[in-house]
Amino acid sequence: MSTRNRRPARAHKATQQQQRDRARRRAARREKAAATRRTRRRRTLYAVLAALAVLALVLVVVVLVDALGSDPPDETTPAAVVTTTPTVSVPDNCTPAPPAPGTEARLELPPPEDAAGRTFEAVVTTNCGDIVIELDGTGAPQTVASFLQLSRLDFYRDSPCHRLLDADNIVLQCGDPTGTGQGGPGYGFGVESVPDDGRYPRGTVAMARTSDVERGTGSQFFIVAADSSWPPEDGGYTIFGNVTSGMEIIDQVVAAGVDGGGVDGAPALPLSILRIAVTEKKV
Repeated sequence: MSTRNRRPARAHKATQQQQRDRARRRAARREKAAATRRTRRRRTLYAVLAALAVLALVLVVVVLVDALGSDPPDETTPAAVVTTTPTVSVPDNCTPAPPAPGTEARLELPPPEDAAGRTFEAVVTTNCGDIVIELDGTGAPQTVASFLQLSRLDFYRDSPCHRLLDADNIVLQCGDPTGTGQGGPGYGFGVESVPDDGRYPRGTVAMARTSDVERGTGSQFFIVAADSSWPPEDGGYTIFGNVTSGMEIIDQVVAAGVDGGGVDGAPALPLSILRIAVTEKKV
């Protein structure tokens, strides 16, 4: 009687132990699965955070490059919109700068043969006086042909010199009727005459461009106020002329500095191109 009573008890205890073991195994499996899910979520989160960090770094670099302007005179670098209200004392030789036209024509690129082998003189009349530039159609025929067309069609009329770069290199950038640094003639062409040593002496007139060396040159140009340099291996900038008279006007603008301070932006002393008259120089 006592023997029969003990056997079921042992069987009952074994069943309970097995149930506890199974419960522990199920709990262990659930914990392992949960740990796996947590690990996967952490990895996904880390990947997303890493991607966001890279994107943020790229955005910071872009903003810094855009804000500082660095060295290259770039047709796509927006400068502060030029105001016609000077923030410095206006010299006696200057009159108020006119409002920028705000729009630009959409033109066709002229053939380089229009200027090849010829030399021209451009009288750039500004609100502070005349700047005279000798244009070299031999070294940069496409650039000079474009400049001739834009000048004769009054593309540059009342356009502000929208950007002063006053850092290691010192230049005044002009040629955008919108006054924003992003305007152009509707066409683009490549660089032509780039100095092998990367040097741009004072008085040099060269074309600004985008990062596209083959098609990034348009209407914007810059006048070098102090001996400057840009590595030719970066593409360089087409030299198409040289100032023969009127550098004192550029010096006035440089001396007044950048509007609001800094080294790159709209000049504090507004300078606008009122008109450009071009004539061929006969040898």
